[in-house]
Amino acid sequence: MAIGGPALKIVVIDDDPTGSQAVHSCPLLLGWDHRTLVAGLRDPSPLLFLLADTRAMAAAAAAARVREICRALKPALAEAELSRWLLVSRGDSTLRGHFPLEVEVINQELGPFDATLLVPAFVEGGRTTVEGVHLLHGEPVHRSPFGRDARFGYGTSFLPDWIEAKSGGRILASEVGRIGLEELRPQRAMDLASRLEGLEGNRFLVVDAERPEQLQVLGAAVRAVVAPPDRAVLPGPRPRRLLVQSAASLLKGLADLPPQPLTPGALAALRRGGAPGAVLVGSHVPLSDRQLEALLAEPTCAGVELPVARLLAELRGRAHGPELELELAAAMALHHRAGRTPVLFTSRGEHPCRDKKELQQLGLALAGLMARVAVRLPDDLGYLISKGGTTTQALLSAGLALGSVRLEGQLMPGLSLLRLPADHPRFPSLPLLTFPGNLGADDTLRQAWWAMDRGVC
Repeated sequence: MAIGGPALKIVVIDDDPTGSQAVHSCPLLLGWDHRTLVAGLRDPSPLLFLLADTRAMAAAAAAARVREICRALKPALAEAELSRWLLVSRGDSTLRGHFPLEVEVINQELGPFDATLLVPAFVEGGRTTVEGVHLLHGEPVHRSPFGRDARFGYGTSFLPDWIEAKSGGRILASEVGRIGLEELRPQRAMDLASRLEGLEGNRFLVVDAERPEQLQVLGAAVRAVVAPPDRAVLPGPRPRRLLVQSAASLLKGLADLPPQPLTPGALAALRRGGAPGAVLVGSHVPLSDRQLEALLAEPTCAGVELPVARLLAELRGRAHGPELELELAAAMALHHRAGRTPVLFTSRGEHPCRDKKELQQLGLALAGLMARVAVRLPDDLGYLISKGGTTTQALLSAGLALGSVRLEGQLMPGLSLLRLPADHPRFPSLPLLTFPGNLGADDTLRQAWWAMDRGVC
């Protein structure tokens, strides 16, 4: 069996806008009307991201959103005349999100599939999987703050048990298959492809990974069975229909991308003019707190605090006007005109909500408010850095009103540099750095700001 075949389009339904953090040179869509989808599917990049934002939604809304996307995809795939495509449900490398709900909806709408692969490793960010146990910097991830997440918490890092727990016992751990590190050696690539070729019945398989080259082996094997050589030339089994739930790292292996055309230095040099940029920090994980503290220690950065308690009180009162938005926008503009980088951040600490529904409403309200403040920034803004998935999604869609945006590449590992269209009415060609809430070391946000502020890396 040959490793390779016809061109393969990889369509990624991304549950927040940071899943492109390991790839480059592809479109990210914030809408899925027929015309936009067909254009995206015909883009020369092997990758197409659909920013579904489902992690920020309640389960029923997330299922409805994924179903809507799948039903839009079916006729668009037909019109784009793609003979080979692979669907990836991109999920969080720290196991937060609506699993297995989203892959089950995809199977209902676009299946049946022969197997579903679960590959949560994001090796660039220290998330690995060994012997079925998912790790964060070498420690079981359920022991981290992510395992105690208020909405998506979990009590095990052994992925077959995690699947059983997340499915409410519908999928038994004993029924979940595994692909270990031994099978991911380059010398075993043909054997792995043969194993994938024999899958049927949509069984779940969890995949180990510690290094990028192991995911490259997996990516090559998946391509070999999803888009095999032309059967008119080489007879053999039918193409397999695989569904993938993965973090960002596997996408590079699936797409078999060439090197990134723009170096990090060239990406930083995309900043506009000499005026300062701005930073938005909506993420509340402990790592974000430490990164924010390091950034605000810089003398040319000026913090503008969004008081979460005030917004929560306004939400509960069901009556709030634009006063807070105008106050924050005025403070941001004042610092920008003075030559400082304004840093808009939500107040830190605990803000108890009545229930998960109110917690979700507060998160969306915070992200929406930050997006509205951002678009009031001066027109000569040099760049934007947005930290947090929900914050970034609101900024792209509601704030900047984008239907699509292009990913240029990675400024630093896991930090995607997007560029707004040249005809954007407020910020033409503005570079926007998306920064996941759970990524990096304490100093990474400060380093990213330094690179963008000076236009060098």
